[in-house]
Amino acid sequence: MKIFNTLTMRKEEFVPIEPGKVRMYVCGPTVYNLIHIGNARPMIVFDTVRRYLTHKGYEVNYVSNFTDVDDKIIKAANEEGVSSDVISKRYIEECKKDMAGMNVLPATKHPLATEEIDGMIDMIGTLIKKDHAYKKNGTVYFRTRSFPGYGKLSGKNLDDLRSGFRDLKVSGEEEKEDPLDFVLWKPKKEGEPSWESPWSDGRPGWHIECSVMSKKYLGEQIDIHAGGEDLVFPHHENEIAQSECCSGKTFANYWMHNAFLNIDNKKMSKSLGNFFTVRDIAAKYDLQVLRLFMLSAHYRSPLNFSEELMEAAANSLQRIRRAAERLKDLEAAAGTAELLPEEAAKAEEIRGFISRFDEKMDDDANTADAISVVFDLVKYANVEVTEASSKALVTLAAQTLHELCDILGIIELPKQEVLDSDIEALIEERQAARKAKNFRRADEIRDMLKGMGIELMDTKEGVKWTRK
Repeated sequence: MKIFNTLTMRKEEFVPIEPGKVRMYVCGPTVYNLIHIGNARPMIVFDTVRRYLTHKGYEVNYVSNFTDVDDKIIKAANEEGVSSDVISKRYIEECKKDMAGMNVLPATKHPLATEEIDGMIDMIGTLIKKDHAYKKNGTVYFRTRSFPGYGKLSGKNLDDLRSGFRDLKVSGEEEKEDPLDFVLWKPKKEGEPSWESPWSDGRPGWHIECSVMSKKYLGEQIDIHAGGEDLVFPHHENEIAQSECCSGKTFANYWMHNAFLNIDNKKMSKSLGNFFTVRDIAAKYDLQVLRLFMLSAHYRSPLNFSEELMEAAANSLQRIRRAAERLKDLEAAAGTAELLPEEAAKAEEIRGFISRFDEKMDDDANTADAISVVFDLVKYANVEVTEASSKALVTLAAQTLHELCDILGIIELPKQEVLDSDIEALIEERQAARKAKNFRRADEIRDMLKGMGIELMDTKEGVKWTRK
């Protein structure tokens, strides 16, 4: 398998540190609100990479954190008049619900920054001892120029950054030895959570958190570090500097970054009114549609989100599911159990789709082309697997389709069909809510049904519904 390594800016053959095992760290969300669809892209992309590595026989130790101490969390807590812990715990649970809806597998470990403070204090202490960090009035800064390799991931030059340092100013700038030095530990302010440290009661800087969590759960050297391209600088650049200055070893061998997600060719922004949470999408679509949409482009290519493209993804998912349902019905009705002699070539053709799929995924996790292979299989099965086929051939086609979809995280056969009786009960509740002028609840039920693939039509004869 070849991976495009941001560190070298070229595709490289993937060779793990330990044969048969992969250590992979993916930066997770800051939990101060519901996750948005921009957060969803790296979750889906790197979950798929993990699934593919597992398919190839690797044992994958996959760590993805939750940043549960941050300025945005503190701001949200102060606005609600609750502790930061209340906010972070609430949105970690909501995030996990959305991840489950997108069929993102739970990480081997989801560490929380607030539970790893001791490790952060230890690492900062080591950096101070090695003269890579210094303290000023309770704040600890990383001495950026002490790391000769700084800028090797982002391609940024320290002198160029120095000349434009005004863009990077933070409070306490005058205390720094160099404007490019960044915070490892900061003293607490009124109303903020804090922890004891040798330097002050305070909290860690953002960058040190991931270095420590990666080290604790994966070791000083890891195979793959991944995240959105917005993290290349300064977050991942700073992680490399801290980690390598502390250990004296290469931090991560391969760096993978997904490109941005735009909305109707514009940057997603609340001010533009084009900001969507995953929960917003779930009200309109099965989140499997969102997953298929996210994988329909190469992860390093910018992806444009639009209603039209989501509808196209919904239709594509329906094609896969219709093919899977058809194969399920054919399997149940098949008369001949064993593969027929004349079906040998067809069986070989079907098995070939797995190697074709692997070839695409081996090329830097090219999910767009891998999905094309899935649709080639769907087309082939729809034509070549019939009522006259043996159960062995039908089963082979069904299992092959399932295997490929499972690697992509696409559920080709929904586990539980919504019962007609459940739909009717929700419609009755909606009608009662409308009668009571509880229009908010009525709209919630309509959106819930739409998320289940049920379209409502209010007619003179009453409410009619259809499945998408």
